[in-house]
Amino acid sequence: MTKQEYKELQQKIDYHMDRYYNQDTPEISDYEYDQLMITLKKAEAEHPEWITPDSPTQKIGGVAKREAGVKVEHHVPMLSIEDVFTKEEVVEWVNKVHSIHPDASFSVEQKIDGLSMSLRYAKEGEGMRLTLAETRGDGLIGEDVTANALVIPDVKQKLDLSFDYLELRGEVYMSHEDFERYNEAQEEAGKKLAANPRNLAAGTLRQLDTSITAKRGLRMFVFNVQDGPLDFMAQHGDALKQLEELGVPVVAHKICKTAEEVCAAIDEIGESRGELDYDIDGAVVKIDHTQWRDEFEAGSKYSSGHIAYKYPPEEKVIEMDNIIVDVGRTGKLTFTGEFHDVETGKPARLCGTSVSRATLHNQDYINEMQIGIGGHYKLFKSGEIIPKLNGCVKAPEVVFEAPAVCPICGETLVREEDTADIRCVNPSCPAQTVRTISYFASRDAMNIMGLGETLVEALVKNDYLENYADIYELQNVRDELVEKGIVGKEKNTDKLLGEIEKSKNNPPERLLTGLGIRNVGKTTAKSIIRHFHSFEALSQATLEELTAVDDIGEICASSIYEFFHEEQNVEILERLKSAGLTMEEVDSSIDDKFSGKTFVITGTLTTMKRQEAAALIENHGGKVTGSVSKKTDYLLAGENAGSKLTKANDLGIQVISEEDLQTMLES
Repeated sequence: MTKQEYKELQQKIDYHMDRYYNQDTPEISDYEYDQLMITLKKAEAEHPEWITPDSPTQKIGGVAKREAGVKVEHHVPMLSIEDVFTKEEVVEWVNKVHSIHPDASFSVEQKIDGLSMSLRYAKEGEGMRLTLAETRGDGLIGEDVTANALVIPDVKQKLDLSFDYLELRGEVYMSHEDFERYNEAQEEAGKKLAANPRNLAAGTLRQLDTSITAKRGLRMFVFNVQDGPLDFMAQHGDALKQLEELGVPVVAHKICKTAEEVCAAIDEIGESRGELDYDIDGAVVKIDHTQWRDEFEAGSKYSSGHIAYKYPPEEKVIEMDNIIVDVGRTGKLTFTGEFHDVETGKPARLCGTSVSRATLHNQDYINEMQIGIGGHYKLFKSGEIIPKLNGCVKAPEVVFEAPAVCPICGETLVREEDTADIRCVNPSCPAQTVRTISYFASRDAMNIMGLGETLVEALVKNDYLENYADIYELQNVRDELVEKGIVGKEKNTDKLLGEIEKSKNNPPERLLTGLGIRNVGKTTAKSIIRHFHSFEALSQATLEELTAVDDIGEICASSIYEFFHEEQNVEILERLKSAGLTMEEVDSSIDDKFSGKTFVITGTLTTMKRQEAAALIENHGGKVTGSVSKKTDYLLAGENAGSKLTKANDLGIQVISEEDLQTMLES
């Protein structure tokens, strides 16, 4: 790496740090950010004379970095708990334990919706001192978050115990009050709101700047003794009681003898959910006598002697206040309902988050659900994630009807034949223009860093952009842009123009993705370019030739064919070609050794970056996806592979190393 490349990398990381910490609008994944930092640290190790105090690797305290990232191997694995969903399963499990140990008792506890953390204490003088705090990670390896744990009021730095070693495990969480306080401050500052307390707690615990952690407010309940003297650990409930007497906040729990008592305690916890100032996502049942737990294993990924009962999805009754109609990138109308909880008059509280909006899909759905202003509806979260309506409780006076004209441009709307989709077919509709160009510049497409939707909207509003070909003519109005300050001063304007120029060298599949052809995402775009090799060949393809490509059906083929035969699009493509964009594969002679094979990549690779491995596989005809399933053929696993490796082993999927991949290519 040259010194100039090193400086450019510093600037790139600074940009992403600002997007994440100051603007709360990250543009890259945690993994991609980590890879940039690894590259920077490697360069500084080779050239220590390049390091300056303002390097991203040196910013500690005032400028928060993304995450701690210091890995720690767990002394005791931090495993998951097997879930059950019915009382019958609970009773069956309790009876199974009683069949072997008739006098067994059980601790029934709140399952706090947060993130696990282990605390290690060692003997110091007459007492014990906290020496390490670690996150769960993949269950075997976590992150050192000791500095942040020290600013959590519930974490005791000293314990009045005389053991040589003690390890406690608990759940770090954020109260509703602190969560709402954070979001109120974000809203006032015009920044992105946090989705839910758990996610905010997780991000807060992993901060390197402890002042941020202390300011946001985290809490912790201890729910288990991981390691320590056998007599102290023997009875789980007794250990929690002793810790509580020492001032350690422990999880709310109740010792039960019978299956009936266990079920009653579960119901009691469930009924209290609405009164708690923190979120829970179930109830945990543990064998109180810890030495008996290993006799009831649930598999390698689960803790022995535990089960977690998951409550049925919460439901609230809401009143519809407003229905927002908007136009998507492809011209399709979208419908969003705004509502409040009938009981509280506030946003509905479901599964730990405040919900005041939900998608209403299309006009057919609206008619079927009788959705209108003033109507009352059941609301739940599908998979405890996506808010959905679940039936009409009180019908509105009038069921909502979609407008006859586009709410953005005023053109007549068209309902597509045999579908529920209503579209604005005006290609000059401002809403479509902004979203189309933003998508073209997005990370998954042309990856023009800095050209986000807000800037695109400003450029469209000032008549600099009408379509994505106009992006490559912005250099001709550089002085105008600087004078008006639309992008910023000279430095920011030149930086954006540099990113635009750099994007011309992107491979053709990125350009094809960015065109926004309906049903053509980045995976399909790769298959198409691999098959036709160039835009020229693709533009001349017949419908039959298009459907012969893997992953392309008749609807997708029609969308591609129509796009390349529409006069306006042909003109735009000619302009992109004249601007110098790459519209042909540089090397289409690579073999299809991996044709028909699906790979997943996980962990840290040592001989190449994950993006490079993905490109290598795809260039040889393979497909790379993000999640392991029965359709996966190979898992390419690096260091710290985590849960994907576990799932691959469970499904019997072949796991390969970087060396194995190279051997497969050479064979």
